[in-house]
Amino acid sequence: MLLAGESWVARTTDVKGFDAIDRAQLEIGAEALLAALRGAGHDVVHLPSHLVATDFPASLDELGEYDVVILSDIGANSLLLHPQVFNQGRRFPNRLKLLAEWVRGGGGLAMAGGYLSFQGFQGKANFHDTPIEEVLPVQILPYDDRVESPEGVFGELTGTEHPVTAGLDQQWPVLLGYQKLTAKPDATVLATVDSRPLLAVRTEGAGRTLAFASDISPHWAPAEFLEWDGYRRLFDQAVTWLAGDR
Repeated sequence: MLLAGESWVARTTDVKGFDAIDRAQLEIGAEALLAALRGAGHDVVHLPSHLVATDFPASLDELGEYDVVILSDIGANSLLLHPQVFNQGRRFPNRLKLLAEWVRGGGGLAMAGGYLSFQGFQGKANFHDTPIEEVLPVQILPYDDRVESPEGVFGELTGTEHPVTAGLDQQWPVLLGYQKLTAKPDATVLATVDSRPLLAVRTEGAGRTLAFASDISPHWAPAEFLEWDGYRRLFDQAVTWLAGDR
């Protein structure tokens, strides 16, 4: 499977009296998910955010090397604006359309929440009204869709039996935020938060899609959630279901 996103370059300035020192550091937010999936036996390729524009698959054949693709905290622009387009003004495949076509042909696609997921912070993720929204189990708002919950909120199973949530606790550990999403009529909502979809699944053509409205890493996913026994089980079962018979 391919995990795209969940990394960032942090630039900071240390001011020490008269002097200031600029520094930059690559930070990876996917450690907990990568450990959970690899520990469960999944073969995971992590494509960090700064490489998505150049290295994300650009053909159905390249996507066909994977059973599952997860987009997490990576905006639509990184998939649309290859340097060939942005820097050189030359045509390049639309990878949002390719992903949707790949799903309909049997691929498994998931999106996890975050500041650059769904519509995201100030609408910068910008997946509303795109081919990705067409195949996901949820409708995406056309504006900033974050719900910050510093007091803590708790996911809860809907009671619908499904392989993705088999054996999980009825109430989940605390989360600190999520995306405000609306389930499509043909989606199956497996867990809710504040009576809104937290986890939903759907079939699209021969493929399968999943939306998780909160984060797979801090800050919305605190230690209580990441260290929960159900965290590994949830995403192991999600990836297994998304892969189907591939």
